Amino acid sequence: MGAARKGCWGRRQRALLCCVLVAAWEAAWGQLRYSVPEELPKGSFVGDVAKDLALQPAKLRDRGARILDRGRTRYFALHANSGHLVTAERLDREQLCRLVERCVLHCEVIVEGEMKVYRIEVEITDINDNAPSFRNAENELTVNEMAAPGSHFPLSKARDPDVGVNSLQSYELSGDEHFSLSVQAGADGEKRPELVLAKALDREEAAFHELVLRAIDGGEPARTGTARIRVSVLDANDNAPMFSQAVYAVHVPEDVPVGSTLVTLTATDVDEGINGDVKYSLKTATDVASETFHLDHETGSIMLVRSLDFEEDDSYHLEAQAQDGGGLFDTATVSISVTDVNDNAPELTVSSALSEISEDAPPGTVVALLHVQDRDSGANGEVRCTIAENVPFRLELELDNYYCVVTARELDREEVSEYNVTVWASDGGSPSLRSSAVLALRVLDVNDNAPVFAEARYSARLPENNAEGALVLTVRAWDADWGQNARVRYRLAEGRVRGAPLSSYVSVQAETGALYALRSFDYEEVREVGLWVRAEDGGAPALSSNVSVRLLIVDENDNAPQVLYPPSSAAAAAAGAGWTGVELAPRSAEPGALVAKVVAVDADAGQNAWLSYELAKATEPGLFRVGLHSGEVRTARSPLARDAPRHSLVVVVKDQGRPALSATATLTVVLAESVAELLSELGSAAAPAEPGGSLTRWLVLAVAAVSCLFVAFLLLLLALRLRRWRRSQLLPPASGALRGVPASHFVGIDGVRAFLHSYSHEVSLTADSRKSQRRWAADSCCNTLPARPPPDKAAPLLGEDAAGARGAPPDALPVSQSLRTPRRPPSRRLPPSLLLAFPFQLSFLAAEVCFRARHRFIW
Repeated sequence: MGAARKGCWGRRQRALLCCVLVAAWEAAWGQLRYSVPEELPKGSFVGDVAKDLALQPAKLRDRGARILDRGRTRYFALHANSGHLVTAERLDREQLCRLVERCVLHCEVIVEGEMKVYRIEVEITDINDNAPSFRNAENELTVNEMAAPGSHFPLSKARDPDVGVNSLQSYELSGDEHFSLSVQAGADGEKRPELVLAKALDREEAAFHELVLRAIDGGEPARTGTARIRVSVLDANDNAPMFSQAVYAVHVPEDVPVGSTLVTLTATDVDEGINGDVKYSLKTATDVASETFHLDHETGSIMLVRSLDFEEDDSYHLEAQAQDGGGLFDTATVSISVTDVNDNAPELTVSSALSEISEDAPPGTVVALLHVQDRDSGANGEVRCTIAENVPFRLELELDNYYCVVTARELDREEVSEYNVTVWASDGGSPSLRSSAVLALRVLDVNDNAPVFAEARYSARLPENNAEGALVLTVRAWDADWGQNARVRYRLAEGRVRGAPLSSYVSVQAETGALYALRSFDYEEVREVGLWVRAEDGGAPALSSNVSVRLLIVDENDNAPQVLYPPSSAAAAAAGAGWTGVELAPRSAEPGALVAKVVAVDADAGQNAWLSYELAKATEPGLFRVGLHSGEVRTARSPLARDAPRHSLVVVVKDQGRPALSATATLTVVLAESVAELLSELGSAAAPAEPGGSLTRWLVLAVAAVSCLFVAFLLLLLALRLRRWRRSQLLPPASGALRGVPASHFVGIDGVRAFLHSYSHEVSLTADSRKSQRRWAADSCCNTLPARPPPDKAAPLLGEDAAGARGAPPDALPVSQSLRTPRRPPSRRLPPSLLLAFPFQLSFLAAEVCFRARHRFIW
């Protein structure tokens, strides 16, 4: 026994060494195939998966390669470090693949990083580890002594779980010359031993015969199994039982209840008594069949004692025997076929799945890998997977029973941010069974949406003279993205307004989009501001959009009308014109004749610039009229002889603003037939011919002003005379104080002399006014008129008193006095009569100037 065990291990080693590892790819299915002998210990090497997949073990580990677990026994394991496929437990081919000639185990390896599944087939090769065995080691056979030589008696078959050459090959019989062995080949290829009567029996010679039946397999070394056969010789029984059918074929559904009678065998024997008493038994049956079915020895009924499962065994073959009391028998074959019932729903398993996917994932991106199987067969095992049509995903068949859920189109997180994808698996049974799996998938945001403004363009009206920092309007933009990609900031596009940067006029708040005016606008300078506001999100790279903003400056009535003609007196004086606003009207003019036209403009716009003209004042009311909108001055009637030759018209120009602003224009109309008459009228000395007129008032004002000037002049002269008189009283009469001062420093006006230079001196006076001191500061003069070369320095004034001044008594009172007089060129002394007549000449000259200025006549 020890030698046989050593030989068995030697054969295992040789089988392991001779095993060829098949690592060929099947291009269509992506399978790996390996072959290993059975009975290998746990952890034995099966194949190098990493090498066969052309991956480094480290990469295989990093990509998350693992063997899928289907909830069944795991026979193989994958080493994460080496990438080797090894056995997870001892493999017994006879236990794994009972009654199957080719034993193949399947497993799937999933590579998470690639979302791919590789199917691995491992063939378990047989070794001669089982000896043939008989169901009963002791068998009894009853043979009638009347049996003719050559009669065949079936024997129990031996069982060998091994296959191929290691299975049962032959039988040998030993022990008695009356019997020989015949081996028949059945329809299924099985070898059936039969005992052949070689020599007639004689019960009187031997009532029993002991035989030994040996079963031999084809292994090296061969294994054998034995059974002892005891043959009892009986008296003659000339009729054997006969089954009604040689083969009983039964088809039962797999869901038939336990305890049901599947078939009843019937055998008859025409003999009487004990020779006609038939007993039933199972001659040949597998262990599973013996545990599943029960044959009633009396009735021949085959009853179900254990539930059937089509997925485990779909057919059973039994050999039944009917034997009478005389030892005669008959055999029949019972074939029980199990029909499939749709009792298994499809099994849908999520092998690998993503929980998040970017919305810019291209179509065809694998989201999940599903495995589906149905244990039923035929139409009941045909599985069809479906997915809802309203989701952007589709199913693709990857391998047998493997489906990939891939994106059918580009995703948009702004439309749907999360998906719950339900995959249904339905079989072809009736009624159909189905199962489902739910995939929860969250779509990650990508910055694929630029900010969108609420309006295509913005416009706002801003009154002019607005306050600095006034809110103009607020622009709004939304971004359909999420998080940082949806954060919108605003800024102004570069631009210029009237040569200045746009940013000096308006600004936009980056967070809120509020647009503020940075300065006060003037409609007359800027009537419209066009700008672009850019909204930019916080994505990387950032997306942006622009919107145009139009600011319309609304005019306000802040400008009074401006009269262009006739020009104002200030404008005429600046232009050098002596007479302004003088128009000629012939005395023979008809009513409606055009005399003049008042031209005015308004810097405002719209209603604020609509001007109307109105005659506010006229020397002769009713003689002239003014057009309301044209400003034309026309005669209202023909001039009469009694009408004055000179007329003054005051025209008021108003705009239509609220409140209305106005300006006035003054026209002088002279009724004359020719220019010479006009000039003589204007130059006539009888200017005050218009009593009570404005010209008379101006002349009266001029004369009054000149008179006031004359009175002021006289008062000034009187004050100067008093001042000199007082000074002469304080100083010595013959001091020679002014000796050495050039005569050019004085001017005489009616005997009064005044300094043109400003001299600063200090005078110290004593109580008796006889001792005095004067100290003159050199170069202390300050010119108020254009400077001229200073005169040569003269001798110090009061030089001879200087020494005495240094010794002035302590009770002297210091007085500081400064007299500043504009320096004038040296002039000759004027006679008093000319000085008295000078104010009157000025008065007439002023009257002449005023008169000519009022009549816009070139002087």
